[in-house]
Amino acid sequence: MAEQNDYLQLLPSANHETILALRKENSRKLSSRKKGFLAYRLPFESVRHLRATSLDLTGDVVRIGGPEDITEEEHQRVLQVLRGFMPWRKGPFQVFGIDIDAEWRSNRKWDRLLPVLPDLHGKIIADIGCNNGYYMFRMAHYQPAAVIGFEPYHHHYFTFRTLNSFAGLGSLHLELMGVEHLPLYPRCFDVVFLMGIIYHRISPVEMLKDVWQSMKPGGTLIVESQAIPGDEPVALFPEERYAKVPGTYFVPTAVCLRNWMLRAGFREVEIFHSHAMSNEEQRSTEWMVFESYDDFIDPGNPALTVEGYPAPLRVFVKGLA
Repeated sequence: MAEQNDYLQLLPSANHETILALRKENSRKLSSRKKGFLAYRLPFESVRHLRATSLDLTGDVVRIGGPEDITEEEHQRVLQVLRGFMPWRKGPFQVFGIDIDAEWRSNRKWDRLLPVLPDLHGKIIADIGCNNGYYMFRMAHYQPAAVIGFEPYHHHYFTFRTLNSFAGLGSLHLELMGVEHLPLYPRCFDVVFLMGIIYHRISPVEMLKDVWQSMKPGGTLIVESQAIPGDEPVALFPEERYAKVPGTYFVPTAVCLRNWMLRAGFREVEIFHSHAMSNEEQRSTEWMVFESYDDFIDPGNPALTVEGYPAPLRVFVKGLA
């Protein structure tokens, strides 16, 4: 299931042999008859022949095709497939006229990046933890040479593959890999986006060092993270969960995150935005019917999580490799 128009030819310094071996192994897994893989692969294969005649990647909603591109029978099939990829965490999308209202209003995050967004035209970009590829589609508007999404979960892999099979964007690629595979890409990327990932890593500075090693000198890293309020360079380490989320380790202040980046080797590190979270940006919808922001916050005190920790901020930091 390798992508067409392989981007590896653009990356002579990448470890081609190991990457190709990993792809082969991942393809073997994804092609297996296990129920968990079939649940996503077969729906993808049932609609991958459909093509959108139009794309709009300029607005809040990623629009792929219109209702006139497919028959009514195909429309029902696409709707069924897209519903099968629930829960939709990132969005919004409109696919052949079908509106997908995801849990996160990801367009708001993208708007906060725009004032500091580096030139993406002709660049090699990595989106670490890309999920269904919403931000990758937004990046495609700027005509990069290649955007490589790193996403280890096969649910998100097949969601993106389905969307891009409709869109047909040859510059977008997804590897079924995580941030731990970045050492296979030494000095490869002009721009790296690391959004909503760092607090899930048990060694955030070591991860940032791997990111630094993967970047071309002078390249731009943009980090977006959950954070706690405060001006001291400290991080919260929750006992078990933070805002009901397991696998959350260090939740830093903005200053702490800045210091992590400096320690990892980045320079000209700038905190360019910070804001409190709210249910206007993260909430349950008919496309994500599980618990969301309101369920994570103390109903008697919105300044605290249900565990009694400070309620989350989101902070944005930029640095140069």
